[in-house]
Amino acid sequence: MSGYTPRLKTEYTETIAPVLMDRFKYRTVMQVPRLKKIVLSQGLGDATADKKIIDNALSEMTIISGQKAIATYAKKDVSNFKLRKGMPIGAKVTLRGDMMYEFLDRFVSVALPRTRDFRGINPKGFDGRGNYNIGIKEQIIFPEIDIDKISRVSGMDITFVTSAPTNEEAFELLKEFGLPFKK
Repeated sequence: MSGYTPRLKTEYTETIAPVLMDRFKYRTVMQVPRLKKIVLSQGLGDATADKKIIDNALSEMTIISGQKAIATYAKKDVSNFKLRKGMPIGAKVTLRGDMMYEFLDRFVSVALPRTRDFRGINPKGFDGRGNYNIGIKEQIIFPEIDIDKISRVSGMDITFVTSAPTNEEAFELLKEFGLPFKK
């Protein structure tokens, strides 16, 4: 696949970066905020009882992201949750580079419109340091997931990590990438 660049990567360099540079009056192109990584994560509390849940989640996240998912493990014992240190309790994938832009493109143009009663995403998910978090209630909004083959519907969290120093700059960056924020 030499010579191939994702559509959003090209769009960032050609249109988004100049627009942000003009809007925020940056002196150099290096000051323009950019997307560093996208992290998909899933907490699976029920996995303490059934080990198949983790395996299913790992395979689904691998299919959705196009990159191998890894299990996350408990850091300490919690007796109330029947949890032992080292037990698998979640799954995550960190996307960077071309894979990140490909995922963002599919997420914005295909997955989000498939969400039931979709009216836009909440603009309150910023953390104060230019990163944005969004929770998804059902993994079946991704077209790669076959509804007939899943055992249970589960949600996931998606974190967009940017180099923006403020929420306002990160908001504008993600809006330019096409994330449909509520008015």
